[in-house]
Amino acid sequence: MSFRVTWDNLLDNVEELPANATLLTPLSQKTFHITDVQQHRVLIEYQADSETVPLQREQFETLFQRVDHATGAFDLDRLPPGAEPYATVMSLHPRFTINDRDGTLSESETPTPSPLVDAHTVEHDDGPREESDISVYADALLLIDTLEQHDMTSLTELDVPTLVNLYTLLSDVQRNANDLRQDVRGVLLERLHHDQPVSGKYGSVQRTVRRNRTLKDDEEVLELLESEGIDPERVMSVDTSKLDDALEVTSLSESDVYDIEESEYVRKADVDDEMKESRLQGLKDQLAGADEDTTELQAEIEELEQRITELTSFDSGTSYHTRSTGG
Repeated sequence: MSFRVTWDNLLDNVEELPANATLLTPLSQKTFHITDVQQHRVLIEYQADSETVPLQREQFETLFQRVDHATGAFDLDRLPPGAEPYATVMSLHPRFTINDRDGTLSESETPTPSPLVDAHTVEHDDGPREESDISVYADALLLIDTLEQHDMTSLTELDVPTLVNLYTLLSDVQRNANDLRQDVRGVLLERLHHDQPVSGKYGSVQRTVRRNRTLKDDEEVLELLESEGIDPERVMSVDTSKLDDALEVTSLSESDVYDIEESEYVRKADVDDEMKESRLQGLKDQLAGADEDTTELQAEIEELEQRITELTSFDSGTSYHTRSTGG
């Protein structure tokens, strides 16, 4: 199929989009709208910027040729800066398919809808709310309730029991939120196949590589160093576990061989499950006194009560000090 025919079909499909349709760039995940369709260009406007950006017909033709000449699918990482919207708009043509997970654009005999259209058309949902079945939900609800009851701008003015309640709930939310964060990170790593920032409504993330080193077998390392003229004794260090054993049978004290820094901290010692359940019951009673539209929220509170015992586990802590070898 010639590009002229492809262009005409593409413009027809673009013009059929709803006026409020939202589109998404495939790599950076930026939202934009199509504001006008002209014979030789398509005008777009990024949601975060009111400036109009023209997408020229000649550039669409260049992308068309690169996809046509590619061996297999065209890798979107090869697009020049600022060219991602061309790929999104091109995917509106029924013969062009974007794989937003693999980051590719390809021509297909089977018409497929673009996965990047209407990505963020719905700003809010006025339908029935459903409770999220995750462990952080109930403790976050209790934390919000506590924050609303006190002035957080001056912590020094709060009494000790209130501070203890805050610390306990913050600890619970932090632990459960971190578990959820790690789960989300695992899914994101499967979706992000490039190192470009990807934006959402509240922020952006970027796939990065962390480099960890683990020392190989000691003998192997020492032999390699010795073969390069390095005296193995120069890289030998004191084994702290053996040093502790030696301290037990000598007159040396711990401070003789360690620089000791002590840092104080607060640990969560216990969780009052009954009090948390009681507060949830109080929230439920408040809802019961409101109008009939709160039925759904009451059901949510009842479910939270049933799950609260699963959400209040705590890890006991012990005091600690940091050791570093002294000179």
